[in-house]
Amino acid sequence: MGKKLYVGNLPFTTTDEALQEIFAQAGSVQSAKIITDRDTGRSKGFGFVEMSSDQEAADAIQKFNGAEYGGRNMTVAEARPMAPREERGGGHRGGGRNRW
Repeated sequence: MGKKLYVGNLPFTTTDEALQEIFAQAGSVQSAKIITDRDTGRSKGFGFVEMSSDQEAADAIQKFNGAEYGGRNMTVAEARPMAPREERGGGHRGGGRNRW
């Protein structure tokens, strides 16, 4: 099983394909995904890469953490599990005028 890496401080123009090409230099990439804003579709400047093995993940961290890409120094670290989100309630929050 592979290891998932967090990749931050990316240029906002980085694509999934570009991210995969970069990390392929450190080994076999199972997946590469840039995180985008769900409303605008624009990149949030970070993503996740899943490497095929723990050793490849360690090599990628060593090779790319702090490395320059697109004028920025990337941050690469082992991804942490997503924290559970708080309940936001199930009701509809209506804005605007009340219509009777």
